[in-house]
Amino acid sequence: MVKITALVVLKCNPDGSDPIILANASDLSSFGFFQRPSVKEFIVFFGRTVAKRTPPGQRQSIQHEEYKVHSYNRNGLCALGYMDDHYPVRSAFSLLNQVLDEYQKNFGDSWKTVQADNAQQWPYLSEALTKFQDPAEADKLLRIQRELDETKIILHKTIDSVLARGEKLDSLVEKSSDLSAASQVCICISIYLKYILQLCTHRVCN
Repeated sequence: MVKITALVVLKCNPDGSDPIILANASDLSSFGFFQRPSVKEFIVFFGRTVAKRTPPGQRQSIQHEEYKVHSYNRNGLCALGYMDDHYPVRSAFSLLNQVLDEYQKNFGDSWKTVQADNAQQWPYLSEALTKFQDPAEADKLLRIQRELDETKIILHKTIDSVLARGEKLDSLVEKSSDLSAASQVCICISIYLKYILQLCTHRVCN
């Protein structure tokens, strides 16, 4: 069973513009063949949305259905992991810390001058995606990275709690250039159905 769906490294821009994708690796084997293009687009869209709203020095986790999206912004260089709900949170952040260490070891500060998404594969990220499917491997990193024990991790129940006041996910979906028209429709329908379900549940409980 796939526990990590994707790992993404982004450059967060201090001017507040959309983050730039520096590296991206995903395992979509748990999704149907025809779902995969939309899922891949959503990973990029959701990654930019969360990274843009993760301040420098902050670690945060966002619950999205049965998944958690973990984000760590280290002075503008941001790593995200899409894990299932059972992947230990601290193990997830030890992995993201390792990913950022390896990225800076390989590329130094060159990311600071990148102006467009990078389409080239970074082999280490694909290897990490496979190796750390087992949380026990990430636990080994956790024992080494003691500084995580002293760092507060902010947990969010939904993406809505990350968005600024007045922002709506469906509006961001409509404006996104990362999503095809088909993906936009699928996501908007999903948001609408979730809202209806919540409304019906609230009425039943009351």
